[in-house]
This record gives sequence, C-alpha cells and structure tokens, in this order.
Amino acid sequence: MTNTPLTLDRLWDAGTPCPFDEVLDVRSPGEFAEDRVPGAVNLPVLNDAERAEVGTLYVQTGAFPARRLGAGLVSANIARHLDTHLAGKERDYRPLIYCWRGGQRSASLATVLAAVGWRVTVLNGGYKTYRAHVRARLDAVPLLFDYRLIGGATGSGKTRLLHALGERGGQILDLEGLANHRGSALGNVGPQPSQKLFESLLLEALDRLDPDRPVWVEAESNRIGVLYVPPALWAEMKVATGVVVAMPVAGRVEHLLGEYRHWVADPAHLIGLLRPFAAWHGARVVAEWEDQIAAGAWPAFVASLLATHYDPRYAASAGRCFPHVTEAVDLADPSAAAFGTLAGELLQRVGHGPPHPKKF
Repeated sequence: MTNTPLTLDRLWDAGTPCPFDEVLDVRSPGEFAEDRVPGAVNLPVLNDAERAEVGTLYVQTGAFPARRLGAGLVSANIARHLDTHLAGKERDYRPLIYCWRGGQRSASLATVLAAVGWRVTVLNGGYKTYRAHVRARLDAVPLLFDYRLIGGATGSGKTRLLHALGERGGQILDLEGLANHRGSALGNVGPQPSQKLFESLLLEALDRLDPDRPVWVEAESNRIGVLYVPPALWAEMKVATGVVVAMPVAGRVEHLLGEYRHWVADPAHLIGLLRPFAAWHGARVVAEWEDQIAAGAWPAFVASLLATHYDPRYAASAGRCFPHVTEAVDLADPSAAAFGTLAGELLQRVGHGPPHPKKF
C-alpha cells in the first residue's frame, strides 16, 4: 500500500488517463450521495446507521468500545465487498481509495486489499483534499474558455438549440442538465444534486472541453433551482457575446407544452406551484390561470403565463446580466428541422475560432 500526495491534477485533468483501475469511496452512502469524485464506486466500510452507532458509543462510553464495535462492523462490510464487487478483480487491479480525511476508514480497506496482493493507493487527505481541488479549479478553469451565449425568452427553445449545436459537433456546457432543473420557477424535473456534487459534475464537464474552441451555454440566471453557478464561471458568462433566439408566441407555447408534459399530466400539483405567484400578480390572475387549467385551456394558460410573468422578467434582466448578447436569430417554429438548421448556421458562422487568448 502507498499514500499519494496531492496529485489530483494528474488524476482528473482532461486528456490524462487515470492511472488507477477504479476509484473507491469508502464513506457512508449518505456522504457519497452528497458529493463524490465523478465515476467513483461506493464501497462503504460503515453505512450511515453504523457510523452513527459508532459515533454515539464513542461519545457515551469512550474510544475503546467504539473502536471495538467499529472494527467488527468494518470487517463484516469489507468481507462482503470482497465477495461481491471485488470478487472478479484480476491480480493487477489498481484501486485508489479515499474516505473523509484519508484516515482509518480508507486505511482499513486498503490494508486488506494490499494483503490480497493488489496495488492500492490511498488519497492523502481524502475527500477533503478532493473538495479543495474542485473549489480551486473552479476559480481558474472557467477563465480558459470563450463562451457564446444563447439567450431568449422563456419557451424560445434555448436548451433544444444548445443540444442541436452539440449534436452537430459544437462544444456545449449544459448547466441545466448538470443541475437537473430547467431554470424557471416551474422548471423542476426531479431531485437536484447537492451544490457540492453540482460543482464536481461541472468541473468534470469543463475538463472535457477544448479551450481552443468556443463553448456554447445558455444565458440563464446564476441560480438554477436551488443551485448556484460558481462565481468565476458566472463572471465570464456576464461578459460573453452570443445570440438571442426569437420565436413567435404560438411556437413558444407549442414548445413549452411539449417540454412540460408532466405539468399537464398533474394539474393539481401545478396549481399548487402557481399560488405563490399571487404575491407578484394578485389572486385574481392566479385564479384565472387555475380556471384555464381546470378547463384544459392549456395554450391560453401558457400564453398568459408568458405575457404576465416570464416575459417581463426576461426583459428586465437580460440586458442587465448579459449586455453583449444582442444579436437576434429567428426560429419560425419549434420543429427539429428548424433547430437543426439554425445550429448549423451558427456553427458555420463561428467555426472553431482562433486559439483563445485566455488559455494558459
């Protein structure tokens, strides 16, 4: 067994193959769910309940009883991992192991695996070292790129255009995809990652990009649901150039009804989410929306929501947040062909671009 110093740049930077066959996170499932090294496998030596039990015993009776209990639990869990996940590993298997601080939990598994004969490395400092690496990198890596923003009012198809650009070879950064949220007040599509995990995923996505080529990203708020875009990236987005997608209201309504089918399928939930809008627009407006939803008048409801709520907010914030995103590009309708044609035109116009002056 060996201990590796801070070599995260070597291990996780884009273009550098990881020298390990697997990264094993031995923390509890709860710790793993909050954040982890992207691609890591969770092999906890103590689960959440066991970790709490050992900690409680430590406080109540002292270190020795807690360590004795912990040793038995850890041994049983390691034995299970050997019989399951590790059972098929070859003789030359080379894992990297980490826990919270690179202490007893990672050492316990590393000792057993090294005794088997595998070449084991423990990350010095554990997850805390990795987290410091992510924070430091997110202060520097966003400065490497030339961003091209896609602006436009709600429903104009910014995300679809972004994906169309990616499908045609453009470099894209899908912040809403990483955040599992569509950005608007009704944009929830499921559980969001923690802020820490979002930042881990964001750094992983940035490290895959080529600084010599433009990166397309949506011109959205620095808040995506409950998550925040890191300051360095947000600062770069605010000074970037880009295009504003213009689509007729009828097309935007059609697009939104296709994208938000889950609200059409669950109108009661949608109505509950709309009620706080009364603080902005009054109870009468919200009641009208509820009536439209109850009557199944979905196009009328969406058009009214856009005109009353979303469009005024976009008009007030777009120029303030993204003053250089001013060039209008037209989309006649939300068809796949229209998005594909516009994506092709934008890529042909921008090309791969010259080497970015911020690269270092």
